Amino acid sequence: MLGMVIFLIVFPFVCAGVLALMRKSGPYRKYTLFTFCAIIAVVDIYFIIQSLMVDQTQEYLVETHLLDTLMLIAEWALFILITYFSVKHRKYYCILLALLQTGLITYLEMTGQTQSHIAHLYVDKLTLVMCLIVGLIGCLICVYAMGYMKDFKAHHSEFKDRRSFFFSMLFVFMGAMFGLIFSNNMIWMYFFWEITSVCSFLLIGYNQSKEAVHNSFRALWMNLLGGLGFAVAIWYCVTKLGMVNLQQLIDMGSLVVFPVIFLAFAGLTKSAQLPFSGWLLGAMVAPTPTSALLHSATMVKAGVYLLIRLAPAMYGTWAGMLTTTIGGFTFFITSMLAISQSDGKKVLAYSTVSNLGLITACAGVGRYEAVWAGILLMMFHAVSKSLMFLTVGAVENSLGSRNIENMHGLIVKLPSLTAILVIGIAGMFLAPFGMLISKWAALKAYVDTQSILLVVFLIFGSATTLFYWTKWLGSLVSVHHHSERIQNITKGSEWFALICLSVMMVALCLSFPIVSTYLIEPFLQELFHTTAESVISSGNVLIMLMMIFMIILLPILVRFLTLGKKNKIVMSYMGGANTGDDRSFINSMGEPKRMYLTNWYMEDWFGEKKLWKPSIILSTAAVIVLLVIVIGGGTL
Repeated sequence: MLGMVIFLIVFPFVCAGVLALMRKSGPYRKYTLFTFCAIIAVVDIYFIIQSLMVDQTQEYLVETHLLDTLMLIAEWALFILITYFSVKHRKYYCILLALLQTGLITYLEMTGQTQSHIAHLYVDKLTLVMCLIVGLIGCLICVYAMGYMKDFKAHHSEFKDRRSFFFSMLFVFMGAMFGLIFSNNMIWMYFFWEITSVCSFLLIGYNQSKEAVHNSFRALWMNLLGGLGFAVAIWYCVTKLGMVNLQQLIDMGSLVVFPVIFLAFAGLTKSAQLPFSGWLLGAMVAPTPTSALLHSATMVKAGVYLLIRLAPAMYGTWAGMLTTTIGGFTFFITSMLAISQSDGKKVLAYSTVSNLGLITACAGVGRYEAVWAGILLMMFHAVSKSLMFLTVGAVENSLGSRNIENMHGLIVKLPSLTAILVIGIAGMFLAPFGMLISKWAALKAYVDTQSILLVVFLIFGSATTLFYWTKWLGSLVSVHHHSERIQNITKGSEWFALICLSVMMVALCLSFPIVSTYLIEPFLQELFHTTAESVISSGNVLIMLMMIFMIILLPILVRFLTLGKKNKIVMSYMGGANTGDDRSFINSMGEPKRMYLTNWYMEDWFGEKKLWKPSIILSTAAVIVLLVIVIGGGTL
């Protein structure tokens, strides 16, 4: 088992090195990348199966002095890299942030205070859930990227061809995530944490345009700020508590508020919660596979993964108050901001931040049911959001636009891609998909804790969520009689990734009671040291199966009843004489008019100009106040 853990961490880095050397595009690089992805996916699945058969928490590697030294050298290499780009683009504040945390970790390492005979690698049920997300979804995104980046290069010839660098960074990202989720030593976790920050910086700035460089540095300094919080938490644990074991810190519960709140702060920055959401929204300038990777399988999931780990230690503390307040507020505000967006990728970005806010709030509550809901939300969000990002990228390549207004009648123009996009949208808010069930569990947990503000955030945030998803869904199926198909240029590798993710979406919907029973609940019982009853009752399972049956039965029944019957086409009335194309009419003044359909985005109410700055100010004030209270010795 240890061999597979090390393989999953190290092999993606080896793949990255090989792909970086393959400068020329062609079948050789294509099949090499596919082979690497297949190997990682197979080993990942085999490891999960073997771990489930063992059915117990596993710990590995006690003596690692050589590895610790190599990691310290690598940390300074990252610092040098950050310094180089910061000097090149005159972003000197990034150098200061990087120097502070790297210097602090180096001091602790060099003084020998971090030497501890603990298991540095740790595998439990939550680790296996993250392995599913990182290994399978990450590999599918890499497969998709091969075909997508070919079209991207053709459509954006003004940018330098750096595809070898792009593919290598995807695998570095994957290896860093594997290292992060397997780490029990907080020094190790911090090391991989920083690698993900640097990788996101490099991928967001892939185009090397002025906007891309600006957005990449915004992502860098915000994540470096979170990294500094992580380093401060490690310093406290080492100097005051004499430990670097994350699980030991969690077991101490509410007795150690100071390091927990700084770790929570790091988690908030990485998961792009307000006031740090700007870096993830700015990542939209990068190619679609980058967006999918950051929003679903890697970057932001690192943040919520850490917060879920910390959940028992945050219960009833200032750390929990900070996390739930910021998470709930982010969920509510970004849901409203998504209403005013017509750019498909920006809607997905705001939706990502919103759902991460809900997961964050669940972790901050720190109760069994809330954390159960948070983990299930994380799983469904990872699959659904990666599917939607990749599908929107494919639609953009064929349609020439990712604007929702240009997707009217897409069900006729690109029926196959539309069907996949509908699956993704349904996974976000429709029954019987787990997002809806998870929100119900979260609501119950909020009510049980008498968190009235969180209940308000969840109810109204869910209502706005319903609004912008149904708006998009309505655009896809609104058609004219004369709508015509357009050429679908989606590559075979892209289709493979999209179909696999669609199957995963449906399979997760059908199997989530099993996932809950054998993965989520055993982890929670170990985390909370309890034998609580199953969150999903037999009655809920029966209702879910009935929903699935009706969803499958009704379309089949409608098709059966309409079989052999011709549809009656009626000309549309448009306030005048129809010219015959159902798109134009002559009004009462004899003037030709053209009909168009459009959504109502309510920018005067929910636009970025109205809500963005106030939300940043309020969330920043909340973070500062709560951090000052803890630093000042406040207890709860």
